Amino acid sequence: MAKNIKKVKTSDLELKDRLVAINRVTKVTKGGRTFSFSAIVVVGNEDGVVGWGLGKANEVTTAISKGIEAAKKNLIKVPVINGTIPHKQVAKFGGARVLIQPASSGTGVKAGGAMRAVLESVGIHNILAKSKGSSNPHNLVKATMEALSELRDAYTVAEQRGVSMDKVFNG
Repeated sequence: MAKNIKKVKTSDLELKDRLVAINRVTKVTKGGRTFSFSAIVVVGNEDGVVGWGLGKANEVTTAISKGIEAAKKNLIKVPVINGTIPHKQVAKFGGARVLIQPASSGTGVKAGGAMRAVLESVGIHNILAKSKGSSNPHNLVKATMEALSELRDAYTVAEQRGVSMDKVFNG
């Protein structure tokens, strides 16, 4: 299936960042151990735009700021309808598999750690999400972004098929 990725410009957006995970990595050299940090960050405007980034540096704060800059470079637009997603979607990245499906109003965000950060940054208020397989935060974020990028609303489907809106539903 063709991906429905719409790139977004960052100039006119007010983005909020969320730190998903920090990982301390060690490199052994002849002078001893060298510690550095990698941070995975999600940014979004809570109105359908989200992006993720990975920053690596010798200090935590530098790694986070690099992650934020990287996240601003790969923003995508996600269709959010009445605070939820238009349809059920499954995606995988590496060993992580995610399932996201729409939920009725008042359900809340039923999702764990890394998925929750991505879904709340998009601005989704009601969703049921399940992660299967690996719980690695990097792969979970990437799988969730993959699932969100494949979502299509009814207007997009009608446009891609070249038919009217009522023909999409009545078919």
